[in-house]
Amino acid sequence: MSNYTGLIASIVLTMGTSLLAEPIDVEPVELTFGVYASDKATVMYKMFIPIVRQLQERAEARLNQPVDIFIEIFRSYDEGIDALVTGQVDFVRFGPASYILAQEKNPKISLLAMESKNGEKIFQGMIFVPKDSPIKNLKDLKGKRFAFGDHNSTIGRYLAQAEMVKAGVYEDDLGVHDYLGRHDKVVMSVLLGDYDAGSAKDSTFNKYNEKNELRVIQRFDNVTKPWIAREGLDPAISQAIKETLLSLTDEEILNEAEISRFVEADDLDYQIIRDGMKIAQAFSPSKEVAMDPQ
Repeated sequence: MSNYTGLIASIVLTMGTSLLAEPIDVEPVELTFGVYASDKATVMYKMFIPIVRQLQERAEARLNQPVDIFIEIFRSYDEGIDALVTGQVDFVRFGPASYILAQEKNPKISLLAMESKNGEKIFQGMIFVPKDSPIKNLKDLKGKRFAFGDHNSTIGRYLAQAEMVKAGVYEDDLGVHDYLGRHDKVVMSVLLGDYDAGSAKDSTFNKYNEKNELRVIQRFDNVTKPWIAREGLDPAISQAIKETLLSLTDEEILNEAEISRFVEADDLDYQIIRDGMKIAQAFSPSKEVAMDPQ
């Protein structure tokens, strides 16, 4: 497991075993919630501790049994996908592409719910450049330095590359391209001038572009993030987690994680991501892409 596991988060959350009205002499249900680092680990903990605490408290009430939930933050998308596929974590919050890739490896994982942003299941990703850059459109990226996110990032790789393919820009057309992992690293690298352009989600772009030093040259739709249960998770526990997520209305808790609400999820919600991933295969035609073409 990643050594990003947080002692502080674990201590805070395991205090939930005292929340039952009457102590029950049974071993607590121990669960691990996984999320990969799309931002700094400290930021990720701050975002998700309030929601996970609510999950723990309400799951205890629904199951009438103590529940301990630990947070595991993975350094890379690959680590998180492998942990879910092999059952090292009980439930996770992933990006759409990671859900699709994990499902290909283990079809028995299951959707719990999906996030909503302002009542919608769709939000924006973007390709951006410095404000004073001569780059006006995607075709102008030829010969330029481009910063992608993680190799398995929905916005940071697959959908950005799909947009390039549709504009006739391919891997060999770029002067330099690298995969930097987190969205914040991508935005900062373009701000610092290390790259001519990059791709990131709207919230991270807006967070680091407070001085309007960056300019968007292409926007594209992405589907909100799914929360997913591992294969074989006790149905009662899965149901308790799902019901809690769908019932959360505390705006302070939700806003901390940049979520408006949780809504019902269906695998078909992610078909547009599968379609985008198929288009993105043409970006690097000589390289194998870890995706079922069906």
